[in-house]
Amino acid sequence: MALIEVTHLNKAYGKVKALQDVSFDVHESEVFGVVGPDGAGKSTLFNILTTLLLPDSGNATVLHHDVRTDYLEIRKHIGYLPGTFSLYPDLSVEENLVFFATMYQSDIEKNMPLILPIWQQLLPFKKRPAGKLSGGMKQKLALCCALIHKPTLLFLDEPTTGVDPVSRKEFWEILRSIKQQGITVVVSTPYMDEATLCDRIALLQNGQFIKMDTPQAIISDFRGTLVSLRTPDIFRLHKLLSNAPFRCTYYPYGEHMHIILEQPLEELLPQLKQFLDQHQIQFSHIQQITPSVEDCFIEIVKNSHAQNH
Repeated sequence: MALIEVTHLNKAYGKVKALQDVSFDVHESEVFGVVGPDGAGKSTLFNILTTLLLPDSGNATVLHHDVRTDYLEIRKHIGYLPGTFSLYPDLSVEENLVFFATMYQSDIEKNMPLILPIWQQLLPFKKRPAGKLSGGMKQKLALCCALIHKPTLLFLDEPTTGVDPVSRKEFWEILRSIKQQGITVVVSTPYMDEATLCDRIALLQNGQFIKMDTPQAIISDFRGTLVSLRTPDIFRLHKLLSNAPFRCTYYPYGEHMHIILEQPLEELLPQLKQFLDQHQIQFSHIQQITPSVEDCFIEIVKNSHAQNH
């Protein structure tokens, strides 16, 4: 059963098209991820779905209620953790939780089992002002406040941005436990590695969904042979590959150059090595690798850009 249904949604800020003809649905008891870089339109989409912003055109229903007309009903049954820290920094950890429980007319004792694993980590700091918490602890407190009324649907807008890797891992473990308790989660992230932790993902670029499927299906759809080449001459190689004697697409990936070939690596390896030697490119290894969601995203964007030009 779809808890969110969106059709042909559009939103612009002046000449900037934040969302362009976005359509999708979110099923009950799934973790749905909206994945894309900063400025892709993630926060605009979340602000519309949580009834904080009106769309210019198109339709959106959340829990079978229209976001334009039934916003009061929607707000009773959703939890929302926005991209910026939105709790009261001068109130203590405990006071923030009590405030949000009171606002939602929720029983803290009754709903405590839902947040207990997170709340136990916050207990040593319950008298500390929320503004004095670390980034990871702030997000855990915000999550407790978003869950204290036991929402049917939880929206999390880039919840792990600026959070250390250990806290990011803990946060996603918490999300899995939330899903097991029957809460549907919609989460946005700029981190492609987090995409694989979702049941389904939508890749968002320039306000448009360019691909939507399970992470594994998106990876399975990858076409070509992905090769990783480690080199200290990465920027020089990037310039040279446009004149390579074989068809390929390529992009830097940390200390590596990722090259997508149209043929198997073993067929082109002698030609590739000859090309590198000819241009005196130093490299430590060349190997075929399994694409990540990030590789798929880059390739989809490149293909989309090529088709539009």
